[in-house]
Amino acid sequence: MRFLCAALAASALHLASAAPLAAQERWNDERSMALVQAATARRSLQLADTALRDYSAQAMGTVTFLAQFGDGALSRPIVVKSDQLALEVYWGAPDRSKQRIVGRRDTLLLPSDMQYHRDHLGIIQNNFPDIIRLGEGDEVLDVVHPLSPRGSDTYDYALRDSLAIRGGGVSVDVMMISVRPKDPLRPAAVGAVYLDRATGSVVRMTFSFTRAALRDRQLEDVSVILENGLVDGRFWLPRRQEIEIRRSASWMDFPAKGIIRGRWEICCISTNQSLASPVFRGPEIVEAAPPDQLRRHPAFTGAVLDALPEDVRALDADEVRAVQDEARRLVQESALRRVRSGNLMARRISDFVRSDRVEGLALGAGLSQRVGGGVVAAAQGRYGFADARWKGQGTLEWRRASGLSLRATGFDDWLQLGEVAEVSGIRNSIASQEFGSDWTQPIGAVGGALRLLWAPPDRATWFAEFSRRDERALTAFAQPARGLFEPTVPAQSLTREALTLGLARAGAAPAPAVAITSDAPANRIAFDPDWRWDARVEGARWEDALLPSRGELLRLRLDAEWGLRLGASRLRLRSLAAAVSSGAVPTQDLVRLGGPISGPGYAFHRFAAARGASQRVELQRRIPFVPIDLGRFGRVPGSLVLAPYAHGVWVDAEQSGARGWYPAVGLGAIGFFDLVRLDVARGLRGGSWTFSLDVSRTLWPVL
Repeated sequence: MRFLCAALAASALHLASAAPLAAQERWNDERSMALVQAATARRSLQLADTALRDYSAQAMGTVTFLAQFGDGALSRPIVVKSDQLALEVYWGAPDRSKQRIVGRRDTLLLPSDMQYHRDHLGIIQNNFPDIIRLGEGDEVLDVVHPLSPRGSDTYDYALRDSLAIRGGGVSVDVMMISVRPKDPLRPAAVGAVYLDRATGSVVRMTFSFTRAALRDRQLEDVSVILENGLVDGRFWLPRRQEIEIRRSASWMDFPAKGIIRGRWEICCISTNQSLASPVFRGPEIVEAAPPDQLRRHPAFTGAVLDALPEDVRALDADEVRAVQDEARRLVQESALRRVRSGNLMARRISDFVRSDRVEGLALGAGLSQRVGGGVVAAAQGRYGFADARWKGQGTLEWRRASGLSLRATGFDDWLQLGEVAEVSGIRNSIASQEFGSDWTQPIGAVGGALRLLWAPPDRATWFAEFSRRDERALTAFAQPARGLFEPTVPAQSLTREALTLGLARAGAAPAPAVAITSDAPANRIAFDPDWRWDARVEGARWEDALLPSRGELLRLRLDAEWGLRLGASRLRLRSLAAAVSSGAVPTQDLVRLGGPISGPGYAFHRFAAARGASQRVELQRRIPFVPIDLGRFGRVPGSLVLAPYAHGVWVDAEQSGARGWYPAVGLGAIGFFDLVRLDVARGLRGGSWTFSLDVSRTLWPVL
């Protein structure tokens, strides 16, 4: 039977992700409607047809809250909170349901007062009632079920495909029926139902919802997958369920999302036990014991995170992505897409307020407006009080839900030199204002760009961009509270035309620096699921505005990170390499390394060369520490991560005359929910002691 369920799930997923020819779908034809009417009648008369009076079952599941900061393939969700649950499930005719939580434990990896809706802590019985609600009506409210008596007034149906599933001596013929609303602007479900050809019983349901069905304005989408298994050779009852709910910021274009993922496996089903009426008294979902007792459920072994399915941390699970792809295929994207009018816009906190050596204190804001047809217009501006100058940019972007976008940008703003950002925006602003320590390297730029981007969910992202701009050096106008700023880069004044191609990919989402608890044997070595790489190449033609010189160049850059798990520790490696074609290379095109990320133990951008590389090898291990109680936001785990590392920078033909390898050693300490990192490093070849305190790089996209 397990083989049958697995084969059915795999085949259904294949069908959901493969778009057939339009000619195969004939909406509301005689055969499709006959199947739907039979399935609706079967569902309504289930008692008479199957003699199913009641059943009980056991369910094990996880409900996980994740946060995603940033866009694209390199931005992976991180686990904020995960609950593992064990349920006793009871059902009685005609529609009585009871679920007792007999086991529950959680782990909190980021400060949060997140509370789930009660119905997120249980399974969905009977493939939903005739009216669908989720989140106790706060997320989805009063959507007509596609197989309810009112379904034919609300939906169109089309027989899309059929298949025979064989396994374990059992053969099941399954019919796939696509479902779409007659009016996509009304609350409705969108997706597919899979019916047993012999009985018309529901074998599987996969669907999303139209925009009008989502009550919460912050919701982006809701996806539901319900799978049933054949019990006692005649009853199709719950076997596996999955739900995903995505929310994003409601009033700005902050690249931040919250994701709830629920996964359930149901087993041990016993039918027709003559369950007594008292079993169903009270609320449908209740906790059967105090929290301390729930945490000691015998089915719980290892750490809570060990119970998470492998793809829970992924940007998009394959099956959930297939549900959304199917919904977009059946109705126009506008019926599914979250609608925004004109909004105050900022991509990060630094867009509102920042401080550096050129601008001093700078304040800014922006506006965005959706103009229809997937087109968004936006404008941002910023005023620096030290340089007394406005900066800004305007964009016009066409977006598709599939990940394809085309963006035109005009700007009079800055470009940041360097291969990677060395510190977060908020850390740099504080250090600049108070201590005269500005670890950014800006140059002025006026021009425009046209970018074509393809960023499908959980796949490789690529882009092609053509730009033309005038570049110039900037002057440090600001005065810090103490200390002195270093001068800015003496960039050449030139006009540049460039074509840039980029490709990026990331593996499974990153776990905490090291698991909160671990039962892994000390000698165990396994590939870490956290890996990513980002490669780009730029071809440019430039002309100096002051000197009679011009030229062409080719610039390459690769940034990669990956790891190995060594028992209770984790070995992490970060590689960075860049090169620019030799000859007359403008100052602003040199490879720049040095700082907490690319060159600890050496001064900020100490190395400027035509070719350079940076390599870090770091071993992370969690040790006990003092826990901190944050009240309703949770409790800081009583541990921190120690991370000794070795680092090397290699440069060729460096401007200062030095070349070769520049090694360093350092020690990092990661704590407070793994959100804060302190680094101490020593450069071993003409370097010095350096210290850095910053927030986790996961949060940098919104800071």
